[in-house]
Amino acid sequence: MIAAHQRPYLAFFLLAIATGAFMARIPDLQTRLAVNKAELGMTLIGLAIGSLISLSASAPIIARLGSKRTFSIAIPAIGLLLALTPVLPGAGAVFGCLFLTGLFTGTLELALNIEIGRIEAQKGVSIMNRSHGFWSVGFFVTAVTASFIRQAEIPMTTHMIVMATIVVLLSLVVVKGMENATIPKVVEEQKAPLIAFPTLSLMPLCIIGISACLVEGAGLDWSAIYMRDVFKSEPFIGGSGLTLFAFFMALARVTIDPVVDRFGARVVAQTLLTVAAIGLAIVWLSPHEYAALAGFAMMGGGCSAVYPMALSAAAQRTDRASAVNVAAVGQMAFVVFFLAPPLLGFVAEAWGMRMLYAICLPLILVAIFASGALNVRRAAKPAISAVSHETAL
Repeated sequence: MIAAHQRPYLAFFLLAIATGAFMARIPDLQTRLAVNKAELGMTLIGLAIGSLISLSASAPIIARLGSKRTFSIAIPAIGLLLALTPVLPGAGAVFGCLFLTGLFTGTLELALNIEIGRIEAQKGVSIMNRSHGFWSVGFFVTAVTASFIRQAEIPMTTHMIVMATIVVLLSLVVVKGMENATIPKVVEEQKAPLIAFPTLSLMPLCIIGISACLVEGAGLDWSAIYMRDVFKSEPFIGGSGLTLFAFFMALARVTIDPVVDRFGARVVAQTLLTVAAIGLAIVWLSPHEYAALAGFAMMGGGCSAVYPMALSAAAQRTDRASAVNVAAVGQMAFVVFFLAPPLLGFVAEAWGMRMLYAICLPLILVAIFASGALNVRRAAKPAISAVSHETAL
């Protein structure tokens, strides 16, 4: 019997292996569609648009259906829709399919965070960071698997069908015997608005969160294509950039809490952002594919825990209700996480793949200087964030 707090772990894991399998096959999708990088970016943006719409508009649907029914619909739908992408006739059809996938993805993301918040309130324990850690673990597992699958020249269609079958079957395990967590009583003024605008004093935290999400999106979406186009890497080596990125992101997320407790969020964030900046510079200037792989590993570790620390700092502020500040930081970061990677395709098409990573550096450097906005010591983790992601998402 799966405990209530373990169901979000498995749900995040399934979301990661579904989206991770698709992202690992983006180079193959580009080849099949015969589109350039800018056109590929506009195709992928369907996922971003759908996710952003559902993140803002799906709360009433989730409230009506409940978490269990939302999970039972959204998880299989994501797997099945992504499995359709390699057989669709053109970029327009793939855009539409990804848009629908984004609607389900954003809804699932929001439902998961709402359910986690309720479980935390009900059980008196924090599982938010651990739950999102399972997303990172799932992404790492599927990245490793995909590297071997692509090296073996297994068609994308076969790969995605197997992925969808696994996701659909395991989704039954997630919802079997599940009961929706009790809805906690909350103070009305603490409820986050549909769109929470940041205050001027909150902007440094927004910049910190945005910078981490930009690095995460650029690494997850474009690393495989970078390795293919810049170094002509064979599929296994090309996919290793995504694998290393996901591994070090997962490793840092599950181990860094004691480090933050000892040294404080500001010092840890500055260190991680510096590592991410060095990784970006290595990828930008790398003369060899193995050096680029080291850069992607540093990017994954560097962007790993910065966004959650920005959310924690936002929750500790006293100028507004914590949920409003958390929502403001989270919503701005979501825009960057979902929209920036597709738009970076225009940069790659106009100036080359290397410049895609170079253009991320200025924002990281600004975020390093803005890290003073983080609390020196870590306070209680926010338990009510319905906008936390995993880069993502």
